Amino acid sequence: MKALLALQQPSGCWEGEMVWCTVILSQTVIVRHVVGSPFDASDRTEALRYFESTRTADGVWGLHPEASGSVFVTSLAYIAHRLLGVEADAEVLVQARQWLQRQPGGVATIPSWGKFWLAILGLYHWRGVNPIPPEAFLLPRWLPFHPRRWYCHTRAIYLAMAYLYGQRYRVDLGSLREELKRELFGDSAINFTRHRHDISPTDLFVRPPWIVRRTYDLLALYERFAVQPLRRRALTKCLNEIVYEQQASHFEGLSPVNGLLSILALFSADHAEWPASLAGIEAWRWHDATGLRYVGARSQTWDSCFALQALLGQANPNADAVANGYQFLNGAQIVDELLEGARHDRSTVRGGWCFTEGRQCWPVSDCTAEALEVVLAIHRIGLTLTERISDERLMWAVEFILSRQNPDGGFSSYEVRRGHRWLQRLNPSEMFARCMVEESYVECTGSCVSALCHFREVYPDTMRNEINHAVEQGVRYIRQSQKSNGAWPAAWGIHHTYSAFFAVRGLRAAGVNVNDPCLAGAAKWITNHQRPDGAWGEHFQSALTGESVPHPEGQPTMTAWAVLTLVEILGPDSHPVRRGVEWLTRNQVSEGVWPDGAVNGVFFGTSMLHYQLYPQYFPAWAVAKLNTVWKNPATEAGRLA
Repeated sequence: MKALLALQQPSGCWEGEMVWCTVILSQTVIVRHVVGSPFDASDRTEALRYFESTRTADGVWGLHPEASGSVFVTSLAYIAHRLLGVEADAEVLVQARQWLQRQPGGVATIPSWGKFWLAILGLYHWRGVNPIPPEAFLLPRWLPFHPRRWYCHTRAIYLAMAYLYGQRYRVDLGSLREELKRELFGDSAINFTRHRHDISPTDLFVRPPWIVRRTYDLLALYERFAVQPLRRRALTKCLNEIVYEQQASHFEGLSPVNGLLSILALFSADHAEWPASLAGIEAWRWHDATGLRYVGARSQTWDSCFALQALLGQANPNADAVANGYQFLNGAQIVDELLEGARHDRSTVRGGWCFTEGRQCWPVSDCTAEALEVVLAIHRIGLTLTERISDERLMWAVEFILSRQNPDGGFSSYEVRRGHRWLQRLNPSEMFARCMVEESYVECTGSCVSALCHFREVYPDTMRNEINHAVEQGVRYIRQSQKSNGAWPAAWGIHHTYSAFFAVRGLRAAGVNVNDPCLAGAAKWITNHQRPDGAWGEHFQSALTGESVPHPEGQPTMTAWAVLTLVEILGPDSHPVRRGVEWLTRNQVSEGVWPDGAVNGVFFGTSMLHYQLYPQYFPAWAVAKLNTVWKNPATEAGRLA
């Protein structure tokens, strides 16, 4: 707990890096070069330091911390190095270039998102890029494949891409362009059009189906005869939507991925908001001893909620730390609706909490649920607070959570599902999975059901019918999502231990008895996957295959998830729980922390993430909870009954 307290920031929050890969750093270098605002000497040095620290054994870069080389990631990193002034004969670029040349098809088979970035730089012909016509955003809104029905991250990314594609935006790199073309493609002429559907095996995860490829071919034909008045109208529509989103997110963007593309779009249009957007991208900046990079997300609210729950797991938590964390959550809740949000396909935001500190104004269901859970717990212990979150704002949080429940009873993340599931089959990304529409997620559902139940305990007469119905439907969804072997699929963590942690929390909060077959099946699956040394661990391949793939080493984070889950079903004195806690205590290092372990999160199905604080607060929570329970066995026995 001392180690966890030391990680609390002056604002009251906790935040660890959500480690991904170098793509965003590379794209930031490119964008800054394009707009004429390159890194200064210090940032250049620190960016190169981070590139160096993240190279694979082959001397290249992968899609996530444990991935092998990727043509997409390595090509962008190569270009970024050259834009930062690194000479082509530098060892780091010689190794990268030789590796790229060894890949089947070379850089010409970079995935479509890579082809797009290379086309902007004049290194790939636009005819070799699968069309992204901006006219798609003018289609009738009732169409089942209209962009407004896509997952919000995908929608925001393709909005800016469509604007840039529609005008065939291209920048002048001067003499560096020809140098890069020779270095990346060699001296032979490349027929870029013939490579439009070619994807490097290092990057391909989901090949776009036949209907998508044929649609691209038809759109390529359309591009030869595009109606210019319609194109101009579509470009205006896209630009207006980009401007709205940048302003609504305080120029941070939904993420830096779409934020950087939006900067290019605004700059290409000479729009007055591009400098503010360039400044806004700095919200994603991360700098430490390993160098400078830009993260895929900031996790202040998410990390703070679990750190606080770990602290509250003690019999006598540190009052000052809890109060400071509470005040951070107080300031992070969104209390105002977006102006004209519905007209721009934005869902209600009032009452929600974001994954971040809240400025980018994209609240999430499970972040809101975890925050509500913490706030209720702090109110319950009667802590002295500088400013108390009002009952009205707690009701807004409940209303926000309820607004994210889908007809199947499950809860989505940012928005309710707007598109049919078959849209997932039209995935054009090639590198990613489950990125076309919002889904119902077991993890989000577990968090939301748990928070609603705890709110209902404190406010039994507030929105009682709505909450009862939502909880009933949520429990049904969790039950129906369980596999025959007792595990649940996961979308945001690795993997079945993660989903079980949230599913069981939701079921137990809803009053499902520990002898229920659903919980018994979960306990059986978890105990069957305990390692001989008492730990648990899943390899990231589990997220790719959907089947449990054991990690060769025990993992502190996954062991904590399993312990916290089993204590809800089997009780604190069960043999698997005690063995799990013993493993955690044996593997804690002298500074009071646990080893980082393997990647523990996932996004877009294939982008593995490492949440740096997971191995700190989840094990601390598990040990604290069991320590408290073992001191008060009668209380715990009554709760489990």
